[in-house]
Amino acid sequence: MKKDRWNMTLDFFRSFYRNRYKLNDRFVIRDGKKHPLAIICPGGGYKVVCSFIEGRPFAKELNKRGISAVIVYYRVRWRAKYPNPQNDLARAVREVLEHAEEYGVDPEHYSVWGSSAGGHLAACFGTKELGYEHYGLKKPESLVLIYPVITMHRDLAHMGSRGFLLGEDANEEAESRVSVDEHVTKEYPRTFLWCGDADKSVPPDNSRHMDEALTKAGVDHRFILYHGVGHGVGKGDGTAAANWIDEAVDFWMAS
Repeated sequence: MKKDRWNMTLDFFRSFYRNRYKLNDRFVIRDGKKHPLAIICPGGGYKVVCSFIEGRPFAKELNKRGISAVIVYYRVRWRAKYPNPQNDLARAVREVLEHAEEYGVDPEHYSVWGSSAGGHLAACFGTKELGYEHYGLKKPESLVLIYPVITMHRDLAHMGSRGFLLGEDANEEAESRVSVDEHVTKEYPRTFLWCGDADKSVPPDNSRHMDEALTKAGVDHRFILYHGVGHGVGKGDGTAAANWIDEAVDFWMAS
């Protein structure tokens, strides 16, 4: 237990002070076989990259299910100005797909996972204007969005994420440019989406708006609102969301 707490503390300070692009590929399964791939974007309000909650624990669980994983450390704080984080995720996807043979992953069978602000980053990647098509990359087979930031409009935005990504004085045009629900089309990837109704950090209406946008566009998706669950719960142990990783993997594999 003490070792786990120490590792969490060390990982937090590394993520806070590193503040540069880095791809953690330690959770790629190297057994000579080809595996599905999850590209993970931890949250942190575009202030830090909380891999100790929403990166490494997810990757370990996915490895147990035969899924390779990489964790993206993207630029944050004063380096988070749009589109720097989006560029970093695109760089990660390109690097992994270009070395798919070396990594032993199936480039046709990859998903992007994101939590909180990392959920906004992953959700952006699903759009044509801000994501995969803009960067000339293959569309993900699936997205997994965990209590994501979706909108950047002041009434529902997570203001910390908004401030780091756009600046405090961003106008409505800038807000709309990166409000993901305004860019969903029928070409958006299949999406598994969840949040808790007790989330006091990112209003659940972010996820509700995304659900509505996906429904309107006719995108195959699943939205779960877990009762009594707050923000930043990671794997959700001990909460109503405790089985969400299995639910997400089942949804992805159903494709």
